[in-house]
Amino acid sequence: MRIFVFALLFCFSTSLAGAQPVPDLGPEAAPPSAEDFNPLTEDLPEEGGKVAVEEGDPDEEQDKLDELFADLAKAEDPKAAARIARNIQIMWMESGSATVDVLMSRAGKAIQAEDHALALDLLDVVVILKPSFAEGWNRRATVHYMREEFGKSLVDIERTLALEPRHWGALSGLAIIQRRLGFEGDALATFRRALEVNPGLENAVKAIKDLEKDAEGEPT
Repeated sequence: MRIFVFALLFCFSTSLAGAQPVPDLGPEAAPPSAEDFNPLTEDLPEEGGKVAVEEGDPDEEQDKLDELFADLAKAEDPKAAARIARNIQIMWMESGSATVDVLMSRAGKAIQAEDHALALDLLDVVVILKPSFAEGWNRRATVHYMREEFGKSLVDIERTLALEPRHWGALSGLAIIQRRLGFEGDALATFRRALEVNPGLENAVKAIKDLEKDAEGEPT
């Protein structure tokens, strides 16, 4: 993963040096939004409640996450799968630090208000205070992406996936950037990985179909 990201960053830097524009997704493709990375979980419905884990016990939390991911992989009912995915996202948002939680909440509101500078300031503090908190890196990756700072976004995506390889938001974000930079084969593989983790990702399903048609030389 690290080697690939640095290789992608090198290619990206080379394209910038040559003043080449970032490839578009295509005339019929809508540009990705921050929601393609990971929805702001503080806006999720309260139905279903929080997942009960023993605070301060990382082993217990990891076991619960593993159980939820196993349930998500075999869930056949879309509503049940959505509930499980929401519970995973809720757990991802629990940093274990009241200060970090407040900063994350304020950063989320800044993102919604499109105040990206403020969001970055807040998230910079988050990753310093809690470098083991994967969602902090994921949120900062999202903001970098929204500012079209793809190199910085890739670095934060790498940190997110190093901490939580199953983070489908970060995987989707990586695939979107790969696609925008013209690495269609890598994007297809990454979207497939995201879909393996969370079979309910409709954007990934559509992207995979489009990329597979492109690979076959068919119009999307």
